[in-house]
Amino acid sequence: MLPRVSIALLLFSLPIAAHAASCSDTGGQYETWKAEMAAEARAEGVGKRGIDALMATSYSKATIGADRNQKSFKYTLDKFMTVRGADTIVKQGRSRKAKNPDFYARLEAAYGVPAGVLIAIHGMETGFGSFMGDTNVVSAIATLTYDCRRSDFFRPHLIGALKMVDKGMISPDTVGAKHGELGHTQFLPGNAYVYGVDGNGDGVIDLYNQADALATTANYLRKKGWTPGKGYQEGEPNFAVIREWNAAKVYQQAIAIMGARIDG
Repeated sequence: MLPRVSIALLLFSLPIAAHAASCSDTGGQYETWKAEMAAEARAEGVGKRGIDALMATSYSKATIGADRNQKSFKYTLDKFMTVRGADTIVKQGRSRKAKNPDFYARLEAAYGVPAGVLIAIHGMETGFGSFMGDTNVVSAIATLTYDCRRSDFFRPHLIGALKMVDKGMISPDTVGAKHGELGHTQFLPGNAYVYGVDGNGDGVIDLYNQADALATTANYLRKKGWTPGKGYQEGEPNFAVIREWNAAKVYQQAIAIMGARIDG
């Protein structure tokens, strides 16, 4: 996912420092930028492990290519749902809910988010965990922070990724999607760091664990304003919260429709 975090600088309880590291549209100055960014990250509380992870990154051409070529969100709703396999997600989603009803009931009791929404997001993002990415997370987020196109948006997620490395939530080698999204429901690192929940009670927040990822997804939606018991179709109160998950209207509509079909 590429969540809409319009208040990105509020993700962390950090002082807002002047950004000295210079962005660029090509990879030529990446090594110089890393040193500048490391100094800023250190000033914002990133520890040695996080700094080492940043310095070990490489400029990701695959990430830049993906960022310049996001076509699916321009489809019509019908085309989008066909391309993304909505019927298959709904069919598999109903089966998953039926096999583990207590788990989804506990999540709804704790956060107020119906199973259908969580399952639809899980299916849409990674095919229920079947593919969670092939790109180094820290390199991807660092590259997008270095790139001038949306540097300010991605910068808090880079700080989040480095702090996750510090805390052992991810490693410098963790892989995710091309934009650095990670885990079963493809959280950007800043969101994973702030909203992460230990869903299986093992004392570790691991977004590559399904229980943790779905609990974190439910927690994120609740913290973004989900109202328990209210509807989530377009025009209903909780549809606005789905917008907080993804800025693309066609994505929001698809999640709402699939969620309702899964919940039946």
